[in-house]
Amino acid sequence: MSRDPAAPNGTQSIERVVGMLRVVASRGRHGMRLGDVTAATGLPSSTCFRMLQRLEREGMVERHPVTRKYALGPLLYELGLLARPRFLLADRCEDTLAALAEHTQDTVYLSERRGLEAVCSARALGDYPVKALTLDVGIRRPLGVGAGGLAILCALPAAEADEIIDAHADRYPKLSTLDADRVRAAVAQGRARGFAFLDAAVHPGIAAVGVAIPALVPMAAISVAAISSRLDQGRRRQVAAELQRHALLLGRLLDGAMAAAGAPRV
Repeated sequence: MSRDPAAPNGTQSIERVVGMLRVVASRGRHGMRLGDVTAATGLPSSTCFRMLQRLEREGMVERHPVTRKYALGPLLYELGLLARPRFLLADRCEDTLAALAEHTQDTVYLSERRGLEAVCSARALGDYPVKALTLDVGIRRPLGVGAGGLAILCALPAAEADEIIDAHADRYPKLSTLDADRVRAAVAQGRARGFAFLDAAVHPGIAAVGVAIPALVPMAAISVAAISSRLDQGRRRQVAAELQRHALLLGRLLDGAMAAAGAPRV
């Protein structure tokens, strides 16, 4: 969890709290043990414990009475009800995700960029009996972990992508089988073939294909996840072609919607 050493103490405290909440959120509803939080943040265990205790009193995290795992608390949900996204991308992509799930029979995800991370903002399930449920809606991951975030990296200017990868160099091994060099290699391969692909990077036996939604500043991607045997080289390219077709249509749809609203293209 990086901090600006030149920042005033109050600012550092805010950064620590926000960083702590992001770490806890990374496991979704499954929660995290104190040791996992300590490992992910790099803070002393005693510091993490005091921060989590305070956040629990404020309702920003809660601790399961049996597993003792920490998860996001009710106050964040209540505050979230009042926060309206600037652009309701998930709503606009709902029909596209459903169509892709029906066509591929696999699990389809929408990932949106939030700073240096990607958030799963929507999911659609196909009919194939073995489902790749690798993400819940609301889960955050560093850009590069997951096919959607990797696809966004592939679409960014090379210098910006390199800066993001450097920023997450210590996080990649904690969350996946990747490291910074492997992410860079995956980005280079993704740019060359026109789509992102990862196999067993986070979950053994699960592969995923991702494509960024065309935009002046790439901010979102759609991806398909399945058991690895369903995404061999031949089918992988077929799924990628379908994702590319729908991503292009989405890009045009979003351009029109934002132009009508008088907003700059994202």
